[in-house]
Amino acid sequence: MSTRQRYWTWSAISFVIVAALLGAVIDHYAHRVLRRVDERMGYSPNPEGVREFLRELKEPTFAQAGAESMRNATGRDVFLYRAVEQVNHKVYGRPWEPLDQGDIGSCVGNAFALGVTTAQSVDHVTGKLPRPPPACSVEPIYGGARTRAMLPPRSRGPAGDGTYGGAAARWITGRCKDPAVGGVLHREVFGPFDLRQYSVSRCRQWGDRGVPDELAKLAAGTRMKCVQVSTWAELCASLERGSPVAICSQVGFEPKWGATRDADGFKSRAGKWGHAMLAWGVRHRENGSPRDGALIANSWGSRWISGPKWPDDQPDGTFWADRAAVEDMLRAGDSWAIGSDLDWRDLQNANWGLAL
Repeated sequence: MSTRQRYWTWSAISFVIVAALLGAVIDHYAHRVLRRVDERMGYSPNPEGVREFLRELKEPTFAQAGAESMRNATGRDVFLYRAVEQVNHKVYGRPWEPLDQGDIGSCVGNAFALGVTTAQSVDHVTGKLPRPPPACSVEPIYGGARTRAMLPPRSRGPAGDGTYGGAAARWITGRCKDPAVGGVLHREVFGPFDLRQYSVSRCRQWGDRGVPDELAKLAAGTRMKCVQVSTWAELCASLERGSPVAICSQVGFEPKWGATRDADGFKSRAGKWGHAMLAWGVRHRENGSPRDGALIANSWGSRWISGPKWPDDQPDGTFWADRAAVEDMLRAGDSWAIGSDLDWRDLQNANWGLAL
């Protein structure tokens, strides 16, 4: 082989190596970007896990457990976030702000934690809870729903991020296979564990290794009730009695950043999201709304969406979803009413001084 041939041979080999390395780098960062997008969500459907949890409940659906509420609901517009706003001022001295879950798929933990916060805030405003409750901590719900609340129970979380609604419902109700664990912890200090601020790294650690045993048992001191919501009528009745609904589905509302609400505060469905959010308000065409809709709280902070609001105090980071989209979300079968109980309660009581 001549010197010229050897030169071109090594040049070709070098080109192939450089191209391969460049391709690997591009692939790495492309997947990193995709992981960051996916981590903004985190819902991993588990139909069998949901069915197993439902089989364990005496009255698994809201139509059953909340039969009185189903009978008494009148189709009133409801704004449960107002209770959260009032309690947040009492506890923290500032307006409520939407949490940003960050670069981890903790949306299920976020939706259920805000659901607990909302349910307990309503309990306080209506006089059931004397002390205004601190916000519910996300990380124990996320970690528990990826480990001991899964079926079968796990000592370590599955690969990747995320979990399903039925596991979070099992955790906050304390219906794990180990009855000593599971429930609710607030954003407070528990010995060496300071939960006052949401932490992505703690979410990741507990989602992988589980909630520390002492905290998992301490959470049992406060437990909620959760039942499945799969119809529009159930969702409306649940909200009207003061129970928000954590909705887990694959219905999307693209784009994920730079989204805008329309003139009535609605965001149209678009794309596919494996995501969990919270329904904490409802409005009805019969009451003057341009269409039926549920107010959806996301866990991406306040800046992912902008545009007009209705009513004027609609919280940042939220949007109205129309009834058709909400019904499709509920059909996934992994949405849950959250409350300290599910008995009927008329939130129009003027003595409470707040238009919920």
